[in-house]
Amino acid sequence: MILTMDVGNTNIKTALFDGSEMKQYWRLSTSKTYTSDEYGLILSGLFAHEGYSMKDVEGIVISSVVPTINFTLEHMCKNYFDQSPMIIAPGIRTGINLKYENPRELGSDRIANAVATQAEYGGPCIFIDFGTATTFGAIDESGAFAGGCICPGLKLTSEALVSGTAKLPRFELVRPEHVISRTTITNLQSGFIYGYIGQVDYLVRKFREELKAPDALVVATGGMAVMVAQEDGIIDKLDGILTLKGLRIIYERNR
Repeated sequence: MILTMDVGNTNIKTALFDGSEMKQYWRLSTSKTYTSDEYGLILSGLFAHEGYSMKDVEGIVISSVVPTINFTLEHMCKNYFDQSPMIIAPGIRTGINLKYENPRELGSDRIANAVATQAEYGGPCIFIDFGTATTFGAIDESGAFAGGCICPGLKLTSEALVSGTAKLPRFELVRPEHVISRTTITNLQSGFIYGYIGQVDYLVRKFREELKAPDALVVATGGMAVMVAQEDGIIDKLDGILTLKGLRIIYERNR
C-alpha cells in the first residue's frame, strides 16, 4: 500500500491507498515543534486503531508547503516505516504539461491537484483548494495546467481583521441567514462569508471566460469547500482527497 501525505500550514492530510482505492484517511495538526518520534507514534497509533501494520506500506509520497518540517517527516518515514519518502519537488515526473513561466515556483500541492483533476475530470476544468490560502487552477481543453491564482483563505483573513482591530470580536465562521445583519457578530459573518462566496463566484466566471469554456467543471477541495458549495451554481463537484489522489498518481508515474 502507498501512504500519501499532504502537509499544509494548518493540517497534514494523509491517506493509505491500495492501488487506486483509498483504504483510510486521517488528519493531523501541522506542528513545527513535533519530533520525528512524535509523528511516528501518532501514525503508529492510528494504523493500529484501524487494524493496519506500518509494514504494509511499500511507498510514501509527500507534498509539503512547510519546508521546515520536511526533515522531521523524512526521518519519521525512515525510522517507523523503513521507507525513504518521495518528496514532490521540481524535476519529478508529473505526466502533465505545466504552462507556468517557472514551474519551480509552483507549489507541490497545486501540482498534485492539477494531476488529479486532469486524470479524474479532464479539461477544461477549474479546481479550487480552500486551505489556509485559497488556490485556483485551470486545466485547459488539451489537458494542460494553464495557470491560476492565489487568494487569502477565509480563516486567515478573519484572523487578520480581528488581530488588527481593537474592538472587533472573534467570531465563528458560520453563514448567517441574511446578508443585511443586525449584530456585530452577524455583520462580520455576513461580510466575510457572503463576500468570500462572491469572490469565488466572480473568479470562476473569469476563469471560464479566459478558458473559453462557459461550462467548465468546477472541482473543490479543502476545509472551507463545503461552505461555498452550499451556494448553488458555483461548485460542481466536491472532492475532499483531490490532493492525495494526485500524490498517489505522481508516485505511480515515478516508481
